[in-house]
Amino acid sequence: MKISGNIITLNEEKNIVECIESMQAICDEIIVVDSGSTDKTIMLAKSLGATVINQPYLGDGIQKNVALKHIKNNWVLSIDADERLTIEMITSIKELQLANSEYDGFSFRRKNMIGSRWIKHCGWYPDRCVRLYNSQKTKFSDVKQHASVQAKNVRHINTDILHYSFKNIGELFAKPGRNFSGRAAKIMYAKGKRANSLSPFTHGLNAFIRKYIFQRGFMGGVDGMTVALSSAVNSYLKYAKLLEYQRDPSVTKQDDFKNIW
Repeated sequence: MKISGNIITLNEEKNIVECIESMQAICDEIIVVDSGSTDKTIMLAKSLGATVINQPYLGDGIQKNVALKHIKNNWVLSIDADERLTIEMITSIKELQLANSEYDGFSFRRKNMIGSRWIKHCGWYPDRCVRLYNSQKTKFSDVKQHASVQAKNVRHINTDILHYSFKNIGELFAKPGRNFSGRAAKIMYAKGKRANSLSPFTHGLNAFIRKYIFQRGFMGGVDGMTVALSSAVNSYLKYAKLLEYQRDPSVTKQDDFKNIW
């Protein structure tokens, strides 16, 4: 059974080649949905035979579903540019009888990395996600944030996707401040959610306790502590920025709430 590959990109020249090459072992076509790269991402993808679709970013799930208008196969394998298929995952997919499968999708474990270090705690593993699915039966949820494949009948495969989440600890802390927390605060403010003066502290503390205690970050040594702290910082900043929107009109006017993405 043939499989279509799907990747969404924005300035992923450092990742796109290895990502596509890992998918080519099982995909007979690869669709790259690019949201305006200004580096060599598009050129590199085309040089490897991928079809590139230009689409301004619509949000996570909506963007990933754009490829469904262009694929030629029912089964779709969707991964991010900073992810790679392991040899074991490739072998397990080749062994699947997709033509006669009763399943809507297949989930895989995801090994999230900082640099070359595999983070096994803090909820970062097994971090299961459905990445291979029958597009005639299901697709990603049409949401702008934290989208997942809405398959109801899923088989869990015990092989791994490699996810090079962050290059180093510095990037782990920089990304929440630059992207995630600000975007989340905008979304909450636009939806009418409000914070009080204790919200940043309480949500930050809860995030740390959840990661470090309940998700056993304490077993991960320095990396476990680092991930828990970054989660706390991200949560703290999200609610601090939301509170700032509420109490400082000059800041609110600076941001374009029609262009969150």
